[in-house]
Amino acid sequence: MQFGDYRIEIVSDAEIKLDGGAMFGVVPRVIWEKICPPDELNRVRLAANCLYVETASEKILVETGAGDKLTDKQLQIYGMRREKSLTENLLEKTGVSADQITIVVNTHLHFDHCGGNTKFNEAGEIVPAFPNARYLVPENELKHAENPTDRDRATYNRANWEVLRQTGQLEPQPGVYEVVEGMTMTEVRGHNGSMQTVRIQSGGEVFYSFSDLIPMTAHLPLAWIMSYDLFPMETLANKKKLLPLALRENWLCWFYHDTETPLCRLTEENGKIKAVKI
Repeated sequence: MQFGDYRIEIVSDAEIKLDGGAMFGVVPRVIWEKICPPDELNRVRLAANCLYVETASEKILVETGAGDKLTDKQLQIYGMRREKSLTENLLEKTGVSADQITIVVNTHLHFDHCGGNTKFNEAGEIVPAFPNARYLVPENELKHAENPTDRDRATYNRANWEVLRQTGQLEPQPGVYEVVEGMTMTEVRGHNGSMQTVRIQSGGEVFYSFSDLIPMTAHLPLAWIMSYDLFPMETLANKKKLLPLALRENWLCWFYHDTETPLCRLTEENGKIKAVKI
């Protein structure tokens, strides 16, 4: 679809499953299971909805999904389901091949957002999945990812970025920066200390991704906050700040993990914020 001066497309990578209790924190199962029914292992479905952004001079991919480097054990734990690879879906949806991508952007370095940065080649070596791209990652997040806490160590995998340092493609970025004119990345604490959100402003409109601050439309209620969040009270404060803006300015919103409504606008009915599918 056209968004001002940009072409934007949602490109699917895979579906994963995570524990429902962890996904909804203090919200009781008897409430959240009505919105996100769990499987027999108490897991709920999550998508990995990557974003393609095309300008006059750049072909940009924001997030790269979970990738194909997970072990058999990890695939079982996360209930991974993938019909086609990210690059196959990218070509099918946009007509753009992996080697045509010029910029890859990661909002943070959890495996389900950057696992597709790299891949195995035929010799079993880890190589860049997008060989001609610059990879832009938050500098503070990179520092944390390379020295994680015991609480979030399992979600980081150096194989998703280390080879990019060796090839000279990895470009750490400050807390706030422009990918291209009108496309701004901003560090927002809550999910962790250094995750960034995406804001595109063009043609008098705003496109916004909350990243994992609000991973799914099910997390629109203020108290629906993941147990994975390192700073849940800051998540709450940022939701209180950003959601009224999204409503008032009618932002086009992208929810990375939503299986049904990845792209929508928001409305308020009887004091509750709801998603309106595009």
